[in-house]
Amino acid sequence: MTELWNDLLACLDLRSSPGDEERPEPVVFEGSNQHLEYHRLFGGQLLGQFVRAAELTCPEKSIKSLHTVFAREGRADEPVRYEITRLHEGRTFATLTAVARQSKGVLATASVSMHVGEDGPEVQTVPSVPQVFDESTRTPFSLIPWETRTTTDLEDRGVSAPEFEMWMRTPEVDEAYAPALAAYATDLNLIGTALLAVDGFDHTGNGTAFTSAVTSHNLWFHRPFRSDDWLLLRQHSPLVAHGRCFGRGDLLTEKGSLVASFAQEALLRLP
Repeated sequence: MTELWNDLLACLDLRSSPGDEERPEPVVFEGSNQHLEYHRLFGGQLLGQFVRAAELTCPEKSIKSLHTVFAREGRADEPVRYEITRLHEGRTFATLTAVARQSKGVLATASVSMHVGEDGPEVQTVPSVPQVFDESTRTPFSLIPWETRTTTDLEDRGVSAPEFEMWMRTPEVDEAYAPALAAYATDLNLIGTALLAVDGFDHTGNGTAFTSAVTSHNLWFHRPFRSDDWLLLRQHSPLVAHGRCFGRGDLLTEKGSLVASFAQEALLRLP
């Protein structure tokens, strides 16, 4: 797990790439890829790198939202180039577009909103969070290199409510990486959550029993948080239809503070 964790942090450490001296935009970064036994680049890596590229482009502001559309699979043996264009940057808000590409073409595009935090009333209406699940519920996920606990078996091929809750906590890390690490984690289990409602299938069958791939993923960041404190990832999938599935979720602290929300649509071709 330590090797995968260090590998992920290295991927989030983007490198500035020289651009056209006569054209200051786009701002260009390059990101390494994870070393995974996986047939394509994990979308969560691209999400995390989009977040880091936006934060490096506008360091005085925090990321407010990320709206990503995935165009094609990426290759693990070629770095990803990120091109960030500032459409608008004011005192409190900034709007960016981002393109992730390799030599084969565009892998994904994103619209990003940045914001300087402001004072104001805080009101939230969400169900309370349960206590952190005990040690016996530790459930490793191959692409998540930190502690995860859940009472839901995503490999159950029966029919159950398409709902999933997971407590997670990364190793100690700079708070600046929290949005990127959260973005990475939210991409993993929404398809598996949708399949809980489909008899005879579970997330391990991708590429053999069925075909799936994320087509779009959206995140909203509400409050600052740390990824090395306990976070509850709570999600559900209300729909599987027309060869696609849809899911959404929230990220909450141990004290119940809503810090981020997300939604995803994916290709889901079942026989």
